[in-house]
Amino acid sequence: MKKSLLIAFAFVIFASFGGYASYYYQHRPLHLLTTAEYPNKTPVIPFKLTDQYGHKFDNSNLKGKWTLFFVGYTSCPDICPTAMTKLAAAYPKLIKDNPFQVVFISVDPNRDTPDKLKQYTSFFNKKFIAVTGEQKQLLPLTRNLGMAYSLIGEGKNYQITHSATMTLVSPQGEKIAIVKPQIAPGKVPQIKNKEMVADVEQLMSRYS
Repeated sequence: MKKSLLIAFAFVIFASFGGYASYYYQHRPLHLLTTAEYPNKTPVIPFKLTDQYGHKFDNSNLKGKWTLFFVGYTSCPDICPTAMTKLAAAYPKLIKDNPFQVVFISVDPNRDTPDKLKQYTSFFNKKFIAVTGEQKQLLPLTRNLGMAYSLIGEGKNYQITHSATMTLVSPQGEKIAIVKPQIAPGKVPQIKNKEMVADVEQLMSRYS
């Protein structure tokens, strides 16, 4: 009888320790260098866009893989090509241990046709996904992802200003963190690849 009680007691202690260890691992402070983790993990709002192949892209495409969103447009002269070049260099490391996709959201649907989006993303990495849609879909989605953009001017020669942040979404379709660039006066906002990769790897390890 005493032996059975001891075994049962030991099991309770082990289970309690295991539960505590799991809780601590999930909530331990991370040393993030260029990323801000969301305190509450909420789902990305419902959306319906179209990718560079003319296929539907919606919330179901987020399931089962990590997603790094970036907003911009193919005619962007500085922020987008800089960010896409960095993402292309970081991509092999990001996909090493987890299913991972990079999604470029074009907020210029009038000029960024599927063919143009395909050519643009293929230049950097053929596995990158480019999506766009109507402004009534793009505006609430980008806001929900912590991004901002605005159209300046009228007619065919309008310009677009947009943020340089990236948003990390879990395989459950929940917003996990925002990757923020370093901003210096007179220079293009940039995210350091080494810091971004280190941050994303920590977050994927915690929530995978």
